[in-house]
Amino acid sequence: MELIAAATIKQFANSGVASRQLLFPENSRSARLTITRVTVAPGAKNPPHRHPSAEQVWVALRGRGQLLLEGGQNQPFSEGDVVRFEDGELHGFENTGTSEFEYLSVTSPPANFRAAYARDWSKSEG
Repeated sequence: MELIAAATIKQFANSGVASRQLLFPENSRSARLTITRVTVAPGAKNPPHRHPSAEQVWVALRGRGQLLLEGGQNQPFSEGDVVRFEDGELHGFENTGTSEFEYLSVTSPPANFRAAYARDWSKSEG
């Protein structure tokens, strides 16, 4: 059993996006997944990116916005929706609403997102 106390959960942030690392390689021995809780401020963007060897599932907890997809396509994504991205699939999110957007992200196999949040997001792939 592993218990990750709330007070020990790390948070990474970049450009209006904050990601609480609920279960990730720095606080868990899990060889199967990473779980993060991501909050996106109104008008902020998690720029399009890829995970070459991991799939990812997002569960929208509150708010609304747009998924940012391959070829400049957008797809509405709001509270209660669930989306799965395959290995290497381009994806991102923009909060087009007037309140915070929050989603739970599950990544398999596990990923450490520390370096991703340290990058300059103005040079995104999308």
